[in-house]
Amino acid sequence: MNLNLNNKNALVCGSTQGIGKATAIALAEEGVNVTLVARNREKLKAVLNELPEHRNHSIIVADFSDPRDLQEKVIKFIDSNHGFHILVNNTGGPKSGNILTASLEEFENAFIQHIKCNHVLAQATIPFMKDEGFGRIINIISTSVKEPIPGLGVSNTIRGAVGNWSKTLANEVANFGITVNNVLPGFTDTERLTEIITIKAKNTGISVEEMTKIMKNHTPAKRFAKPEETANVVTFLASEAASYVNGINIPVDGGRTKSL
Repeated sequence: MNLNLNNKNALVCGSTQGIGKATAIALAEEGVNVTLVARNREKLKAVLNELPEHRNHSIIVADFSDPRDLQEKVIKFIDSNHGFHILVNNTGGPKSGNILTASLEEFENAFIQHIKCNHVLAQATIPFMKDEGFGRIINIISTSVKEPIPGLGVSNTIRGAVGNWSKTLANEVANFGITVNNVLPGFTDTERLTEIITIKAKNTGISVEEMTKIMKNHTPAKRFAKPEETANVVTFLASEAASYVNGINIPVDGGRTKSL
């Protein structure tokens, strides 16, 4: 299958580790010019060095706790360099914990990082997509959009909000050749999952190894996903081959989510 991604431009958020990094590499391998976005310059440079050298790759250093600054930096980049055909919204998940004990600040911080930042990035990138008659916005969320996950109260709430924001936007921009879709990773072998496993093990009084085994057994595939497996789905959604896939949630979870 020809994905027809050669020389497209992509803005990939949270791209210094995990799914974000894997997505940046996967897109670059398909001929995409990738701009990495995260707050740590040194980590961004390290990932930049892993991308194919024959492409026009770059970095933007920005903190997702400040959406205005993020928006300004991206717009400045677009004005000085090029627009983006592909936007991959990907930000670290909110702190674990029950919803009843969550502070207002936790909700506010998560709303800023996941809703406000997604929104300003969409506003910054969509004008170019409209001009090109081609655009892909892909949000990396969570299976909690379909089934809330115990112990992730703030995350469940905000992820659901992102899902509805995404669906609304998809309906508004579809006639411009722009699609907006959500990828819902299940248990994926990342630093975030390691954190969740450690907390769950501590709260239940069992070892990390035992908790890891329990969580793997909750998945029909009996294993955790590799970040690259989610990145492959993102890459397909970014391509011309997925031009009629719009406004949907795609779990990449080995069959763990019970709902359709």
